[in-house]
Amino acid sequence: MQSSRRFEIRPAEPDDLMMIASVLVRTWRATFRGIIADDYLDAMTVEEQAIRHARRMRFPGTLMMAAADMDEDRVVGFANYGKARGMPPAFDRELYELYLLPEFHRAGLGSALVRAVAAHCQETGGNSLFAWVLKDNPNRAFYERLGARAVAQGRVSVGRASLDQLAYRWDDLRALSGDASA
Repeated sequence: MQSSRRFEIRPAEPDDLMMIASVLVRTWRATFRGIIADDYLDAMTVEEQAIRHARRMRFPGTLMMAAADMDEDRVVGFANYGKARGMPPAFDRELYELYLLPEFHRAGLGSALVRAVAAHCQETGGNSLFAWVLKDNPNRAFYERLGARAVAQGRVSVGRASLDQLAYRWDDLRALSGDASA
């Protein structure tokens, strides 16, 4: 990836759905091969994911940010977040999904997405943010580099498999968002 490219972190729009779905399918196949069953990954379709994300985009309190490559006019990553689901009350905001095309890893876009999510959560009264991450996810250290700490364990069903996951939590949204007054 060339460093002269222009990127923008912005709220996702309905016109982004097919690109968001494509990011998810490509990212899952690249990241989770050998962790999630091949037949499950191979059966994923962009169309089904676009429908799923269109429903999610309309759900009250659920928000989506996109990382857009302005030079190619395409979405290369996204974050989906909102109120925490199924955790203790102290976990008030949840990062449901964070995916970035593999060729854009280590370019600062994942961090920029998380910072934008943290800033918006802070603006809307959030105190903390957490994300469930598969224990065998090779990119798990990304969350740790951003200052998250593992605070809970759980399991998630994906297809016919039950997989271990960890909840990573950030307690200081001001610091995570890059707020200079933090």
